[in-house]
Formats: sequence, structure tokens, C-alpha cells
Amino acid sequence: MSSSEKYFGTDGVRGCVNTGAITPGKALLLGQVIATKLSTPADHKPANRPHAVLGKDSRRSGDMLESAITSGLHSVGMDVMLAGVVPTPAISMLVRETGAHLGIVISASHNPPEDNGIKFFGKDGYKLSDEQEMDIGSFMLSGEEFPESSLVGNSQVGQIKALTDSAQRYISMAVSSLTRDAGDCPLTGLKISLDTANGASSFTSPQILEKLGADIVTHFDAPSGDNINVNCGCTHPGVIAAKVKSDGSDVGISHDGDADRILMCDENAEPVDGDELMALIGCHLLEKGRMAANTLVATKMSNLGLDECIAACGGKTERTEIGDRHVVNRMREIGANFGGEQSGHIICRDHNTTGDGILAALAALQVMQETGKPLSELRKVLRKFPSKLINVPVASKPDISTLKAAQLIAQTEKELGETGRVLIRYSGTGPKIRILVEGKDEDLITTQAEKIAEAVIEQIGL
Repeated sequence: MSSSEKYFGTDGVRGCVNTGAITPGKALLLGQVIATKLSTPADHKPANRPHAVLGKDSRRSGDMLESAITSGLHSVGMDVMLAGVVPTPAISMLVRETGAHLGIVISASHNPPEDNGIKFFGKDGYKLSDEQEMDIGSFMLSGEEFPESSLVGNSQVGQIKALTDSAQRYISMAVSSLTRDAGDCPLTGLKISLDTANGASSFTSPQILEKLGADIVTHFDAPSGDNINVNCGCTHPGVIAAKVKSDGSDVGISHDGDADRILMCDENAEPVDGDELMALIGCHLLEKGRMAANTLVATKMSNLGLDECIAACGGKTERTEIGDRHVVNRMREIGANFGGEQSGHIICRDHNTTGDGILAALAALQVMQETGKPLSELRKVLRKFPSKLINVPVASKPDISTLKAAQLIAQTEKELGETGRVLIRYSGTGPKIRILVEGKDEDLITTQAEKIAEAVIEQIGL
């Protein structure tokens, strides 16, 4: 396992507050290291001072980590524009709009309030590459002290500027993705239940949907610093399902804490996951001739039925490693404009450069409005292969090939043949191993997934 994989997870650095990498001291050092790695001496000329745009979600620890990483950036001569509490995709957009050298988000996404994290965007608005993370992670794990020679003199110390219109800029961008003229209200007549997870979208998503004409019933939109993702948000699909039923809504939308992903719910109170959203949006884009490269990019976690679905509509599907940045990287390589993850990180690259929960929701709502069909009908375009996913808490993360379950995994793959698969991976955001078995024989996949999980639990389970 490489240094970057140990320091950076699938989406930045993450952990419990005031432990490991998520301490003020480590955040300060990380700010110093990343600023010196991603800016050049030419950036430090008076007429072109380097600057970063920094946003956060609504966690109590956000202010602490914001102060720490800002101090690190300042100490090496980088100015910081504070965007406040905004969705992660807003920072991706703001980096490009402001000409920043770096975008920073303090968030642990869907994790509980006691966790936090730090993730980065380069000056092009895209997440850092594997090579950049490896370079930064290697230093952070080396134990070396940051060189005093890299610290700047008093006249070059960075300064803070408040980016007071950050949320409004993002709201305007999202609204414009669905409208052509000022005053357009394409969602008029649609009643939507909205769960903002007491997180970063508590202000932005309600305004976006209301400006587009929807009738909104908002839930979990009162962040306290300690209630983000608590019994709400897109990792609790039953919550939005219940709200759709009690509100009598046409559709439900549920974010995670930093709003870079989405879960939706149809009018029958049935949750609609990322694969189903990619299928119904993707097929509509293909039908309208709006899917660039005729290709949907997804990860290895997406259901095999997605490939069949997209192929039936005249397109093709490409697969990447887990993580929306891998999806985006492949999209850039082939010129694709649509892709995402089963988890709800969906990228509409015509409008933004990263997973964006509200843009994904708007894309699905646009399909509903253009076809006149409810979400319950549209989702039928995807016929999923039966699958069994088991998450096992683990005490350690040895190489999967060395597990005692390796022989059982190989046996299962042989039995499934070309009509199924086994995918075993450690979580990049916590001490878990994910066991996915998928195929056309439901009894077989369930039995084998449970056997593999039992073997893993016996060896490394908590």
C-alpha cells in the first residue's frame, strides 16, 4: 500500500476529530505542504499572489480546522478566501471563477458529527491526482519537520478575505443549469420533500429548488454543529421515504453533509439510488443526443445491469476504481460529460467538475418534466442483477490476496462465470471491508457473500 493510500482515503483525509490526521497541528502542516507543492515561485509576485478558496460543512470542528489550515497557508505566503458553509461542489466552481490556485473543503461528507476531513481541488476545479496525493502524503507520513526556509517574511504572510457571495454564486450556477431565460420556472407544479442532512446544503438547495418553481417541504435544515447526518441524509433512505409519504410529495431529495451526492425517492416512497439515477438520466441523454462520447463512466461498484441498460439505449459504459475523482479523470480522458457512482456521487460535467448532489437531482427532475413520467416509471429502465453487499467492521487491513477467504472468493468467481462478479475492497473512509457478490442466481450470491463475510469476520473482524 502506498503512502498516499495510507494518508489519503478515497476522498481526501478523514478521521475522528483531534486524532490521527485530523488535529490542528496536522492541518496546519498539511496547509504548508500543499501550498508549497501546488504553487510556484512565480505565483508569489506582488501582482499575482497565490490564493486558496476554503469552504466547510456545518460541523462544530470546522472552525478549528479552518483556522489551523489557514494559518499553514498564510505562513508560506498564500492568501485565503473564506467561503463559509457551502456544498463541496461550490468550492470546485469557485476555484475556477476566482482564479484560485487551490480549493479546500473541510468536511467528512456522510460521516457522523465527531468526524471531519479535508479534501482539495486544483486550480482547474478538479480533485488532485494520485501522483499529487502521493507526493503530499509521503511528506506527511515521513515525520520530517517543515523546512523553515519555506516560511515567508512578514510582508509576504497571507491574508484572509471573506467571500460573502459564495452561496449565491453557486445557487445561480445551479439554477442556470435548468433554465435559459431569467424567470423560467421549469419545476412549477412539482412538490418535493428535501432532506439537507443538517449540512452544507441547508441554505442552498431550498433556494435553488424554490427559484425553479418547485413546492418545497424542507426537513433537517437546522444545523447545530452536532446534528449533521444524525438520523437523516442520504445514508438513511428510510427517512426521506417516510417524508415523501407524509408530505404527499411527487419526489424526495436527500443530500449528505457536504451535498456532493444524492439519494432520491419516487412518489411511492421507494428510494432511488445512484445506479438508477445514472440509468434514467443516461438513457434520456442518449435519446436526446446529449451524451458526449456516447459513454457513461461508472465505478466497479455499479450494478452490472447498468451496462446492459445503457447498451440497450445505444451507448456504452466504462468502469473505474472507486471514488468520484477516478470517474471524473476517465471522463476527462475520453471527453465524456456524464458519470458517477452507485453511492450518489454523480457528475454532470457540462456544469461542474465534481460530484454535485443538487445538479444530479435537477438532471433527474428535468427528465421527469421532459417526458411527463413519474420517477417510479423512469427508474424501470434499469433491471438490476441480484446482488448482496455486506459491510464488515475490521481490526486491520491486510492485503486481500492474503486473507483466508481468498480461496473462497476465487471459487465463487468461478461459479459465477461471466454472468457475475465478486468485488472485495476496504473502505477508504473507515475501518470496514465491503463484500459485494453479484450475479443472476440470487440464492448463490447470497450464500457465497455470507460465507465470505464469515471467513473475514473470523480472521480480522472487530
